[in-house]
Amino acid sequence: MFLRGCVTTPATLPKSLAVRRLFSSSQKYFATAGTSLPQTIRQLLARPESSQPLHPVEVSGWVKSVRRQKNVTFAVISDGSWAPGMQAVLSNTNIPKNLTNGASVRLGGTLVKSLGAGQAQELRVDTVDVLGDCDPETYPIQKQALSVEYLRENAHLRPRTDAVASMLRLRSELHRAVHGFFEGQDFTHVHTPILTSSDCEGAGETFRVVPNTAQSTLPEGDAQEEFFSKPAYLTVSSQLHLEALASSLSRVYTLSPCFRAERSQTSRHLAEFWMLEAEWAFTRSVDDVCDLVEACLKGVLARITPDSSLPWSDGRLRSLLNAGQYDAWARMTYTDAVAELERHHASSRAFEFEPKWGRSLQSEHERWLSESFIGGPVFVTDYPASLKPFYMRLNDDRKTVACFDLLIPHVGELVGGSLREERLDYLVASMKTHGLDEEEYKWYTDLRRFGSAPHGGFGMGFERLVSWLSGIENVRECIAMPRWAKRMLL
Repeated sequence: MFLRGCVTTPATLPKSLAVRRLFSSSQKYFATAGTSLPQTIRQLLARPESSQPLHPVEVSGWVKSVRRQKNVTFAVISDGSWAPGMQAVLSNTNIPKNLTNGASVRLGGTLVKSLGAGQAQELRVDTVDVLGDCDPETYPIQKQALSVEYLRENAHLRPRTDAVASMLRLRSELHRAVHGFFEGQDFTHVHTPILTSSDCEGAGETFRVVPNTAQSTLPEGDAQEEFFSKPAYLTVSSQLHLEALASSLSRVYTLSPCFRAERSQTSRHLAEFWMLEAEWAFTRSVDDVCDLVEACLKGVLARITPDSSLPWSDGRLRSLLNAGQYDAWARMTYTDAVAELERHHASSRAFEFEPKWGRSLQSEHERWLSESFIGGPVFVTDYPASLKPFYMRLNDDRKTVACFDLLIPHVGELVGGSLREERLDYLVASMKTHGLDEEEYKWYTDLRRFGSAPHGGFGMGFERLVSWLSGIENVRECIAMPRWAKRMLL
């Protein structure tokens, strides 16, 4: 109804005035709609004590703990907005029997200065309404320490723990910080496809998508039975689509889910994860791409606030914010990195996998380079072409490509990026080397036929970013609902 009324406005008003009125009306509409929500615990406690209302307030949430004393009962209530929750003080004459850990409640009362330690204000409760019972004998989230394996089995309830709730708030703050950085750099946020017909990385680790019918059991490639007339997959990366958009908008980025059918059981891999990817035109060198990645991560660090409630944090985030993160990050070529790895291995036999030029760097190599050799983040550039996907720009030596991996202490690879091959003949030759069908990628080569421009970009695993900043070692604890090989709850 609101939009229909606005559409008729331009017929009777000058365009500029119509736009102003539409904008003004929408502001008023949404501002009015927003006031219907009651204040959260965080909002109530954030107000100066002197400005707190004397009239009753209402708080809704879940009971985190109940402590009964002779004359009063103390309960901690959480609505997810504030890590410590709010302490509520109840008279023992006003306590329902079903006020237990895990129950959802609505409390009415007055905010007063707390007489106890640990909080500045508390809720003096006048009315209690238990909205949802919770049997304390069978409730899976108890007060004692719970292992990560146990919590993974109860993924639907684990956000009620301090650790997972804090991680989710950190993800949310990182999400806002990322968008703030790219908006400041005049990038356009875009939504890229989840369904795709190609494997961007060429590693074959894709999930095929088929209709949930009897025909879905037929062999791949039967055009009569394929929903899209050809095989479709869940995307492993938005890069190729971002390149198409960057050829018009110049600077684009997305933060979206990706899927890889990796059977790896390491602490760094998930089957479903989120990826921050950016692509922009008219970049000149790998150093330009590294510069933006470094600026992005430092900009994100500057925009977020350490959460002291992170129970598994070793203070890493606060130390990153306060010490040395503005120093220039180290850079070295793959060739130099391998030389250092070989030198160290020759003297210590420290690695399970012997480093050698032309081989992929293993996790143990990446961590040694960042944690021991450099002692901080390091960009490793110019890998052998044989190790990288077809779209990376060939260097003048004809052996390496203009790419990089950003290696981070405690995490390993956090970001990967490159210049993209903008020269049509080089790209076609690379596709043939990688055994790709040129006809299938005709739309991609068309980008080089019609106004090709030098461009580059990168991809960053969002869960690995959360892991780095929070100190959480396993990415399965860096996402709300983890999926990995042989495991998909919910």
